[in-house]
Amino acid sequence: MKVIAYKDDIKKFKGESVAVFLFEEDTKPIGRLSKGLANRVRKVLEKENFKGKEGEVLKIPTVGLSVDFVYLVGLGKKEKVDEDTYRRASANLVKRLKRDKVKEVCIVIPKRGEVGYELSKAITEGVILGSYTFDKYKTKKEEEFEVEEVKIYNGDEKGIEIGRIFAEAQNYARNLANEPGNVINPITLAEEAKKLAEEFGLECRIYDEKQIQEMGMMALYSVGKGSATPPRFIHLIYKPQGEPKERIAIVGKGLTFDSGGLNIKPGDYMRNMKGDKSGACAVLGIMKAIAQLKPNVEVHGIIGAAENMPGGNAYRPDDVIRAKNGKYIEIDNTDAEGRVTLADALSYASELKPDKIIDLATLTGACMVALGEYTAGLFTNAPDFAQEIKKAAKRAGERVWELPMDDERLRKKIKSTIADVVNSGGRYGGAITAAMFLEEFVGEGIKWVHLDIAGPAFSKEEYGYYTKGGTGFGVRTCLEYLMQVGK
Repeated sequence: MKVIAYKDDIKKFKGESVAVFLFEEDTKPIGRLSKGLANRVRKVLEKENFKGKEGEVLKIPTVGLSVDFVYLVGLGKKEKVDEDTYRRASANLVKRLKRDKVKEVCIVIPKRGEVGYELSKAITEGVILGSYTFDKYKTKKEEEFEVEEVKIYNGDEKGIEIGRIFAEAQNYARNLANEPGNVINPITLAEEAKKLAEEFGLECRIYDEKQIQEMGMMALYSVGKGSATPPRFIHLIYKPQGEPKERIAIVGKGLTFDSGGLNIKPGDYMRNMKGDKSGACAVLGIMKAIAQLKPNVEVHGIIGAAENMPGGNAYRPDDVIRAKNGKYIEIDNTDAEGRVTLADALSYASELKPDKIIDLATLTGACMVALGEYTAGLFTNAPDFAQEIKKAAKRAGERVWELPMDDERLRKKIKSTIADVVNSGGRYGGAITAAMFLEEFVGEGIKWVHLDIAGPAFSKEEYGYYTKGGTGFGVRTCLEYLMQVGK
């Protein structure tokens, strides 16, 4: 899909369709169209029940005039509209265009004059994210039709370009998350990272199972050794020209499939565990975008990739494992494996001496119980850093909510009687005790934010600009933050 700015007079526009975004009960922007189009639209509106509520899309045939169709797209009440409203509206529009087999559209929004950077970016993200499908394995495609061109009337060209990079990075992460475990495993995920690095000029280091052991990453190795496919450790590096403003590590949980190991999951809970690599997929999407955006910040993308399987060589409850930073982990439950792999990944990241670390992980069902399926849990050792991430998430339209890390009685739940820490603190407060476990492996003095994306990373329904399956959640939040830092 091509998204461009249209700078000519909209009254003179000729093409297949025009889409006018409207606030609820406000039809004045229709008057920006040519007189003939505006009169036709108003006549139809008198007979329709279109109110401009969010989610409403009305198609009006205007064949014989300068365009074939006018679409009216509802934004809802003006006082409640934000950037993400425009993303969702744009996604709704492009889904309707695909259904109607309309190839091109020019979008007109209520704002007069230039459409600024932020709204141009949001609209671009919306149409690209909304057009996403994953039908790679369907021999008979349900819908091969694609919208070819979207014009934004008076749009900002920089906003459109940045929005394109953001959205394409998120769709890339969605593609990887949707790939099944027989296609993406630790080895093929590492190959994907290498291919990405070669294409976009990133430094890339891949460590195999022997090197993982030699580096002292026995936590990652232990989780992955029960599988016929051995683990891999991935490190991608972006360096700007000159001295970077900050050095930031982005760490992703890379469980390419999670059976639960010897504490095997019931069948219903094992379904969609291909999505347990969503944090790693987000990291690859972020690195893909950063290589194109080139902010003045050094970024390290770090992934511990493993497959958690039962088998004769699988790690066991009661095992004691030494992590890369020297701490010993007692295993209570082999299905609390993501935090064990992240122990080594966070230790490795800390040795790089970054200013900050962000990790993204589909870590706990407990976070979904607490916050639902649409909101990520945020945990931190640095309140000021958390506020920056929250602001970035708000700009991205991704929901995050901070949960407390200061309950020392809960912290006792992860204290082991025979080792430094135990990998499960029990059912209650499970998302918090999991974050407390991770904090044990973050180097002293490093600001850290943990995003538990278990809920929003994989959707069971279609909503907004998402389809069923992988969402790529976290990609745009991290990109918003990195771009802000690297200005």
